[in-house]
Order: sequence, then C-alpha cells, then structure tokens
Amino acid sequence: QVQLVESGGGFVQSGGSLRLSCRARGFIFSNSAFQWLRQAPGKEELEWLSSIYNDDTTHYADSVKSRFTISRDNNKSTVYLQMTDLQPEDTATYYCARGGGLGVAGVDGRPRGQGTQVIVSS
Repeated sequence: QVQLVESGGGFVQSGGSLRLSCRARGFIFSNSAFQWLRQAPGKEELEWLSSIYNDDTTHYADSVKSRFTISRDNNKSTVYLQMTDLQPEDTATYYCARGGGLGVAGVDGRPRGQGTQVIVSS
C-alpha cells in the first residue's frame, strides 16, 4: 500500500525555522520524484513549492527559493523540506506528493500525504 506521512509541522515565530519530513512506504523510493506543496487557510488551491528527482535535481518556486531546501534520504525513504526565515504568509498545511513537475498539474491523481500544519506568528 502506497503511503506518505508528513511530520514536523508546528507553531513558530516569524523568522524561525522548521524541518518537515515525509516518510514513504509501498513503492521503490529511490526511483521516485517528490514534491512539496501547501494549502493556505481558506484557499482551495494547492501551491507547488519544490520538487526533487531521483538524481537529486531540485526545483523551487520563486516564493521559497532562497528560504526552503528540499532533500531526500533514500536509506530512510524520507523527503525533507528545511524551511528558514518563515513568515506569516507561510502559514499553511504542507503536503508531500509522489511525482515530479514544476507545478500542481496531475497532483490529484498521485499519492499524497495527509499534511502537516505550519503556523507562523508575526
């Protein structure tokens, strides 16, 4: 059974940092690409943040490029998102999804975790 489980969210003050984790099961992790996405409170649409491929190639949305870092540990079947200089507008539920691409196209048809909530206070 394909499963993605996010963790690491929480409450942080403006300027703070968090590291999110996404543990994957049920498929060959090392062959897969992954994305981090988020959904802000009261908004229906997902926002793509970053992607990482099986060769460790990474891509970032302009809104997070200088602040967030995606990485993976194939031995632990885990994808990470290190977030620094967090701002109130980063408040959202953060999801990881299997698959690559530089956007949210097709994300509804791909495995995605249940999300982890990040709240940034000013």
